[in-house]
Amino acid sequence: MAISSPGVGSGLDIQSIVSQLVALEQKPLTQLQTAASSTKAKLSAFGQLKSQFANLQDQAAKLAGSTLWSGLSLSSSNSAAISGTLGTAATATRFNMEVSQLAQAQGTGSAVVPTGTNMSGRLTIALGTWSQVDDDNDPDTPTVSQFGPQSGQTPVNVDIAATDKLSDIVKKINDADAGVSATILKDASGERLLIRSDETGATNGFRIQTSNAGVGSSIAQLGYDPENGSSGMTLSQAAQNTLATINGVSVSSTNNVFENAVPGITLTANQVTTGPVDIRVSQDTAAMKTAITNLVSSYNALSSALATMTAVAPEGGTSGTLQGDGTVNNLQNMLRRTVTGAVAGGSFNSLSAVGVEFQKDGTLKVNDSKLTAALQNPEALQAFFVGTDSNPGLGARVRNLAQGLLGSTGAITSRTNALQGSLDRNAKEQDKIEARISLTEERLYAKYSRLDASLTQMNSLSSYVSQQVTSWNNQKSS
Repeated sequence: MAISSPGVGSGLDIQSIVSQLVALEQKPLTQLQTAASSTKAKLSAFGQLKSQFANLQDQAAKLAGSTLWSGLSLSSSNSAAISGTLGTAATATRFNMEVSQLAQAQGTGSAVVPTGTNMSGRLTIALGTWSQVDDDNDPDTPTVSQFGPQSGQTPVNVDIAATDKLSDIVKKINDADAGVSATILKDASGERLLIRSDETGATNGFRIQTSNAGVGSSIAQLGYDPENGSSGMTLSQAAQNTLATINGVSVSSTNNVFENAVPGITLTANQVTTGPVDIRVSQDTAAMKTAITNLVSSYNALSSALATMTAVAPEGGTSGTLQGDGTVNNLQNMLRRTVTGAVAGGSFNSLSAVGVEFQKDGTLKVNDSKLTAALQNPEALQAFFVGTDSNPGLGARVRNLAQGLLGSTGAITSRTNALQGSLDRNAKEQDKIEARISLTEERLYAKYSRLDASLTQMNSLSSYVSQQVTSWNNQKSS
């Protein structure tokens, strides 16, 4: 600017004059900003619709696909006792199962080991199966315990020094990776050594033989070898398998899990049973019901959003963001026609027939008892939702509708692109007007600054002339 404080010299309010003239130039910019705000709101609304149509497409696709209708579920009449999971090889079936014994690990315990006891020597730990055999077929002679080592398993040696405390022995056994775990039990009498198999099952029993005993050593106290009559430790729990029957046929497991005893099914025994437990593998109607319910929820959310966006406000109120938008009106009509359309050729021909009923406000509601009854005929439900290539079911129709609308040339995508294009053009126009306003403001300040300078000079000249006239008049009077 020509001067830093325009109008000071002349008294002319240049700031106010320029501001008012610039305000006139800004009216088109304000109109563009208002239009941009409206376009952004519409873009946001279409973004919401895009998300909700995508969700509707996903829910419909589940009902239109084959996975849902081929899915199986397992039910147990006593899930606390026997539960199960299904693999890919499972097929629909039904059987009963009884559990007479649960698997457990072998456990042994020593007598109290006084502090400072010499336990020098070697423990040899082997895993295997203990069995009771009659070695002479004499009924008057008791059976004896016989140990059968695991095939391919090598016994593990644990060497103990005379100075080792019980805690040192425990650490050595646990570090030896012999398939057993040791711990100390401390009570009022003192400390005892407890040993337990790492795994359950009859084949995971163990034998502990002692050797290389040092002078005065009490290492025999830590042995467990009833077959050879040298057991310093006492058996607290025998290793055993889970024993059960499936339809009366005996089965066993080293743990409480039966994998593929019935192909594709993993059964877990949690308790000994007092009677047969009914196991049934059938079509997963619960998943079907959830899928139908999810479709209803997705449709209702979309329907409510469309109603809000296209609402006509009462006098003095605010209308919906997309009120009067032709694309949205078409979307509403297409959606309603698709969902209400009949599906020919099956036991069910409409949503209401399967228990999904229309409400006065345009939303859907599940009639639970009616849907539960329809689920008793899953094949007919599948035909209704899936249909055929020439006669798509309701799920396929809704999926195809949403897919088309969201495609690169679909109505939602096209309208979104058009709104974005309009917003981009608006931004360019705003940039042009802002540049023009800036130049206009600069030009006006320059113009009025020159005027201010001229008026200042004229005021100075006028003041000078007035002073001269006054001086002349004073001279004449004197």
